[in-house]
Amino acid sequence: MIILTRRPGTRRLTSARALTALTLTALTALAACGSDPAPGSRDQAARHSASAPPRPATLAPGPAGLTPVFKNAPRTKTSAAPTVALTFDADMTADQRPRAAAGERFDNPALVATLRRLKVPSTFFMTGRWAEEYPAQAKDIGRDPLFEVANHSYSHYAFTDRCYGLPTVPASRMRADVERAFAAFRKAGVEHQVPYFRFPGGCYDKRALRALAPGGVTAVQWDVVSGDAFATDADAVARQVLDGVRPGSVVVMHCTRSAAPTTERALRTIVPKLRERGFRFVRVSEQIRMSEQSRVSEQSRTAADTRG
Repeated sequence: MIILTRRPGTRRLTSARALTALTLTALTALAACGSDPAPGSRDQAARHSASAPPRPATLAPGPAGLTPVFKNAPRTKTSAAPTVALTFDADMTADQRPRAAAGERFDNPALVATLRRLKVPSTFFMTGRWAEEYPAQAKDIGRDPLFEVANHSYSHYAFTDRCYGLPTVPASRMRADVERAFAAFRKAGVEHQVPYFRFPGGCYDKRALRALAPGGVTAVQWDVVSGDAFATDADAVARQVLDGVRPGSVVVMHCTRSAAPTTERALRTIVPKLRERGFRFVRVSEQIRMSEQSRVSEQSRTAADTRG
């Protein structure tokens, strides 16, 4: 099931000021608390550190230790050009397997090819069930440095009651559901996994945020709804995105041929038009990193003003 709009009554997002980043420095310091490495291992570790990609930016737990929620980057310019993150939900539930076996397509290779042709960095929020149905495609997307793969649950079941009629995951199973999806990504060979989670339907509450907190994920919502789900007019989808995008926006779209057949065509308009406006496309991980940099800079300015 693909959701068109945000559920009325969904809690407001945690204030960005209340969130702090998990720094690579802190992680390194914790790792250094062990015994001295074996001879030669320091050089090996240095070479590995130099070649390994940086850890994806995450937000620290919010108030009361709840899972932090990210909606969009700051509206002010934080780089040479305003940024926008296009995100694509690869939805599929376990009970849709018979439909896939009968020929219904829940993938969209043409969309992925267009993103590559247009050189658009993107974040895919994938269900574990989708990765199991299309392991070769999941692996292909997950090994492309242009993309990153985030978690959209295992079977796209809701994490709250009354979420567009979706079956509900009990609170006791929520974290296991997320971990099961990550396990499916690993089995498929996805390399560029990021510790982000998108609630099916965008529905969440304090109970869900509390249940996922031990897993260390950052929940990612959006501020622009593309309206591509079940749409038949690619131009209308493009207009809705172009009208909604602001600096720092996160756009929710879909990578599901059967339920979002116009998305690839809409992208052919969206991407060049936004570039004409001066926007730079980034993955969600960069949006989160820039948000943290902006927060830290603001704190530094405030501290300097106080001292002055």
